[in-house]
Amino acid sequence: QIQGEVRIPRSTSTVEYRGVLGTLSTMVRTEGPRSLYSGLAAGLQRQMSFASIRIGLYDSVKQLYTPKGAESTGLAARVLAGCTTGAVAVTCAQPTDVVKVRFQANGALLDGARRYSGTVDAYRTIAREEGVRGLWRGTLPNIARNAIVNCGELVTYDLIKDALLRAQLMTDNVPCHFVAAFGAGFCATMVASPVDVVKTRYMNAGPGQYRNVLSCLIALLMQDGLAGFYKGFVPSFLRLSSWNVVMFISYEQLQRAAVLAWPAQS
Repeated sequence: QIQGEVRIPRSTSTVEYRGVLGTLSTMVRTEGPRSLYSGLAAGLQRQMSFASIRIGLYDSVKQLYTPKGAESTGLAARVLAGCTTGAVAVTCAQPTDVVKVRFQANGALLDGARRYSGTVDAYRTIAREEGVRGLWRGTLPNIARNAIVNCGELVTYDLIKDALLRAQLMTDNVPCHFVAAFGAGFCATMVASPVDVVKTRYMNAGPGQYRNVLSCLIALLMQDGLAGFYKGFVPSFLRLSSWNVVMFISYEQLQRAAVLAWPAQS
C-alpha cells in the first residue's frame, strides 16, 4: 500500500514487492522471517480494544435501531449499527492502529533509519515528536474506513447467513458460518480498499508530507491513478477473509457455549 509513494524527504529505496508471494519472499530475504510478524503486539492491542467494541456492541446497537414490534431487523438498522460501533471503536482504539501501521512500515527501513525500536517506543516517540494528537492521526479516514468495513463484514455476514438459512441451502452450523464469513470478507475488501490505502499512507506519513487527508488522496490519485486505490487488494482480501472466518466461527461457537452454560450457572 505504501510502495512507490513519493516521500518527504525522498526515499532512495529500490525494494519492489510483486504480488503476495513476491512480497513474502522479499520481506523474508531483506528483513528476516520475523518481519512477517512486525507490529504483532500493536496488532493484538488493536484487536483486543477495537474488535471487542465493534463486534461486542453490534447486536445490542442493532436492536436499539430496530423499531419496537418489528418482526426482524431491517437493512437500515444493520447499516446504522455497523457504522455506529465502527466509529466508536476507532475513536477508542486509534492509537493502537497508528502504531501498528508505523511499526510495520518501520521494518522496511535500514537499521540506522528506523524510527522505533519497539511498540512501546513507538507510542512514546510519536507522542513526544508529534504530540498526543499524533496518536490519533488519520482518525477521520479510519472512521470512514472502519464504518465501511464494519458494514461490509457484519451486515454482509448477517445478510448472507439469513439468505442461506431462508433458502434452506444450509443449516445454522459451521459450514454456513464459513461461507457467510468468506463472502463478508470479499465484500468488505471491495468497498474498503480505497479508504484503507489512503488511511495507511496518511497514518504512515511523516510531518509535512501531506497537508490533510484530501491532499493524501489527491497525491495517490495523481501518482497511481484509480488502480492505486486497490494496491494490496489480494493480501487485504486474504487477511480480511481469513480474519472473518476465524472471528465469526469463533464468535458463533462462543455465543452458543455461553447460552448453554448460562442456565447451569443460574
